[in-house]
Amino acid sequence: MRSAPAPGLLLLLLGLWRGAAAQYSSDLCSWKGSGLTHESHKKDVEQVYLRCSEGSIEWMYPTGALIVNLRPNTLSSSYKHLTVCIKPFKDSTGANIYLEKTGELKLLVRDGDRSPNKVYCFGYDQGGLFIEATPQQDISRKITGFQYELLNKGTAFDLHTVSAPCRPCSDTEVLLAVCTSDFVVRGSIQDVTNEAEQQESVIHVSANKLYRQKSKVFQPTEEGGSWWGQIKIPLECGVRPGDGDFLFAGRMQFGEARLGCAPRFKDFQRMYKEAKDKGLNPCEIGPD
Repeated sequence: MRSAPAPGLLLLLLGLWRGAAAQYSSDLCSWKGSGLTHESHKKDVEQVYLRCSEGSIEWMYPTGALIVNLRPNTLSSSYKHLTVCIKPFKDSTGANIYLEKTGELKLLVRDGDRSPNKVYCFGYDQGGLFIEATPQQDISRKITGFQYELLNKGTAFDLHTVSAPCRPCSDTEVLLAVCTSDFVVRGSIQDVTNEAEQQESVIHVSANKLYRQKSKVFQPTEEGGSWWGQIKIPLECGVRPGDGDFLFAGRMQFGEARLGCAPRFKDFQRMYKEAKDKGLNPCEIGPD
């Protein structure tokens, strides 16, 4: 539920056009700027326009506010099918990040939130990013920053990996994941490394069949005939090494392989055959 903007924020929004005219910045994918350029006008609101599907924002010595306009080079009619995800830098500090739509603000990331590797996602049509500097006695060491990605809702497993990353995939989700994932491999779990500080587990996978990969997540072994790679999953999922083969499907998120679905391979064979017999499999893939 959206909350009404605080008086200070409302003044910033009302002063948008004045600030925007004085502080306009543009880049294709990423933006890096400094609040010192308008430190004497702390109520200024700076407009940033980005036109790529991924990039970053780095705001040093934050003062005033930023409005980040994500305008990918696609038809505007397709914007409603996009999901925006942001991942704050590890030491990001100095500003709150809001979703803004028609003057209403919803807090997305609070200044000083130290949730490691947390990713925040929202529908493109839910609003834009409004970043407001918080009052500071000393801004000399403050940097607010994050990476962003735009995803097509049709290929994001309905945000399964974000909203419920530990829930086992349904048969339908598995079949869709096989067709739309950034990587799909058959393999076994060799080891699991838990990273408590990052709140993540790293699954070390030995793959004996590579169906698809968009990035070189899995590298061929020296012996040949197999591949080795690492996939990340939240620590809370409690993943452990298991015997037998699995089908690992997932996507790249901010340069890292994230697990989407991982049914036992024999279960995947069953669900694929059943769907194919009924003519319901969304794509062809050799299940053997």
